[in-house]
Amino acid sequence: MATKVHMEALSPTMEEGQIVTWLKAEGDEITSGDVLAEIETDKATMELVARGSGVLRKVMLEEGATAPVGEVIAIIADPDEELELGGEGEAAAEGGDEEEAADASAESSQEAGEKVDAGKAEPAPEPEEKEVEEPSPSQDDRRIKASPLARRLAEEKGLSLARIQGSGPGGRIVKRDVEEAEAEPHREPAGEAASAPMPAVAAEGPEYQDVPLSQIRKTIAKRLVQSIGPVPHFFLTVDVDMSRVVEARKRINQALAPQGVKISFNDIVLKATAMALHRHPECNAHWGGDHVRRFNRVHLGVAVAIEDGLITPVVRDAHAKGLAHIAGEVRELASRAREKKLSPDEYTGSTFSVSNLGMFGIEEFTAVINPPEAGILAVGALEDRPVVVDGEVVVRPRMKITMSCDHRVIDGALGSQFLQTLTGILEEPLMALV
Repeated sequence: MATKVHMEALSPTMEEGQIVTWLKAEGDEITSGDVLAEIETDKATMELVARGSGVLRKVMLEEGATAPVGEVIAIIADPDEELELGGEGEAAAEGGDEEEAADASAESSQEAGEKVDAGKAEPAPEPEEKEVEEPSPSQDDRRIKASPLARRLAEEKGLSLARIQGSGPGGRIVKRDVEEAEAEPHREPAGEAASAPMPAVAAEGPEYQDVPLSQIRKTIAKRLVQSIGPVPHFFLTVDVDMSRVVEARKRINQALAPQGVKISFNDIVLKATAMALHRHPECNAHWGGDHVRRFNRVHLGVAVAIEDGLITPVVRDAHAKGLAHIAGEVRELASRAREKKLSPDEYTGSTFSVSNLGMFGIEEFTAVINPPEAGILAVGALEDRPVVVDGEVVVRPRMKITMSCDHRVIDGALGSQFLQTLTGILEEPLMALV
């Protein structure tokens, strides 16, 4: 019996997935549990496993293409079993390309529209538009075999269909042919080039390139809209004297050197933040619409920059872990985040987040809250700056930290009290013992 391979929800927030690579090809023997493909979700690259055994009879979504969760993307069946796909699925399967099914649908819609307009005063289409069986390079674009979608895209981009090689059935030009032609350097036919004036400066490649959104970037865009608009942000900034932290870090790293462990300033900020949140559960909270959920355990989201944007691996129970443990865990999570190898439980469930751009030389910035969390810290660069101490100007290592607060959960007084505790721990580490 045939088994339909669906685009599965491989992460809690996944709405659609993109095929990174098919690890099995049509005609391959499949056993239930085999890895069929690698799927890029909204957070990481995950493996899609087979839910049945047989032969991979039909692949309905090509590499690089996306599909919503639940859509059928392949069929596993016995070698001699008759497949009854039907409807749009059959069109996609027979053409081997989801785009062909869309083009066929668009073409049908266009024909229906022409029938409706037949009784109006608009002039009928010229006969040349229907003569599509014998295209030649010298014919008008309207006589070349192309899908309605490809025609529209070519017109929008100012491309002549006569210069585009079709890859669809019977040499038909489809959407991807137009997109590929746009990415190639523009070449004029010899006759046109001879009659046109020479440009003052030779063009070097296309004027611009449209880059498709990755699943991660799509999710970031959706989350930002959900946050910066609906969530009432306000910001609190403190300028922290890091003199004691600099001294303490030097001594700690000397002590841990034989173990091959090195503590960063960010590791210390993460630990101090977790301790301060544990003392202020009012800030270690989520907005729930009709309630506020305060957490007694601190699961700290640590923003990590990856090729496609940003992801926040979670250090669970950060308030109860030592510096060496936090340092090792953050490095491990960040490394696998850049490789898109995190599992869903490693990037979900944070109660509060920290974003540090100090390593890029950013002195101060504001971060966008990650709903339903009620706050996030934006950590700037640690710099030697002149300050007044006891009436004298001295140079001290300073660092600015800005807290973004959801005003529905954290008001100014609560945020200020939390930052006072955090500042106290960083400026006098022994305060952590009090």
